[in-house]
This record gives sequence, structure tokens and C-alpha cells, in this order.
Amino acid sequence: MSDPDASVEVVDLRDEGRLTVREGDSEAELVYEIGDGRMVLVHTGVPEEMGGRGIAGMLVASAIDLAAKEGLTVVPLCPYARKWIRDHPEAAEDVNVDWRIGSR
Repeated sequence: MSDPDASVEVVDLRDEGRLTVREGDSEAELVYEIGDGRMVLVHTGVPEEMGGRGIAGMLVASAIDLAAKEGLTVVPLCPYARKWIRDHPEAAEDVNVDWRIGSR
């Protein structure tokens, strides 16, 4: 995987509960739900044509940044988000992470 492209812009579509990255007709997304002081990371999806550039990680990092700014606890239900946060613990230093939901 190469480093994420600096020109990639993550957009928060709050009304839809999604963080997105668009390129042409393709769209990567991280679906989330916010409530009761928590941000549940539900699903991360990146189309094949957008893969291999770190976009999914950028989406998770953006979600963590958003949660930190709003004082929310992150609940990584999405398997990809769980793994990414475990692999990048420094990225989640400024938020509480609730690992209980989705644990196997």
C-alpha cells in the first residue's frame, strides 16, 4: 500500500452518517452513527478501483479526528476500523475507544 494521496479530500456527510472520498464516479465511505456521546463506526467500503492507496485508513483517521473534536467515544464495530485502530494506536490517543461491541 502506498501513502495516501495528499489531494484526497474526506467529506463528512453528517445528515447521512457517512464520511466519503469521491473520485469521478467512484466513492469510498465510512458509515457511522452518533448518539449518547458515542460514534459507532459501522462499515468502511472502498471500491476496487480506489484501493491500495490508504483511503480506508484515511476515512478511519478522519472519524477518529471528528470524534476527538466532539468529545465522543469511538466504538469500532467495523472489522476494518477495529484492525486499523489496533495497528495505529497513536491515532486514537485523544479519544476513548470502547472495544466491547463487536469483540470476538
